[in-house]
Amino acid sequence: MGVYSVLAYATARKTHEIGIRMALGAERSDVVRLVIRAGLRLVTAGVAVGLLVSLLLGRAIEAELSRGVKPYDPATFVGTTLLLVATGALACWIPSRRAARVDPMVALRYE
Repeated sequence: MGVYSVLAYATARKTHEIGIRMALGAERSDVVRLVIRAGLRLVTAGVAVGLLVSLLLGRAIEAELSRGVKPYDPATFVGTTLLLVATGALACWIPSRRAARVDPMVALRYE
């Protein structure tokens, strides 16, 4: 929800810019790609920081884990990373579709 909220707000703030891009000939797919790329940068940075902190604190939380659960389980790291990236991509896709439907004339008048 956080990625979606931040990206939806940022996209709404860029309505004028998106309108100018579309008036100058940008295709809807270009706008979708622009918004998704910006959002996935945030998601990638968050996942990277999360993985780094998880690796650094793995030994510290080892005592809190159930028996048989390892602090550095590769399947857990891969599964969690894929789930977070997929969720983040969906959260980026929704505002990008909304931005691609912006009418250039309405966006140019938008203040």
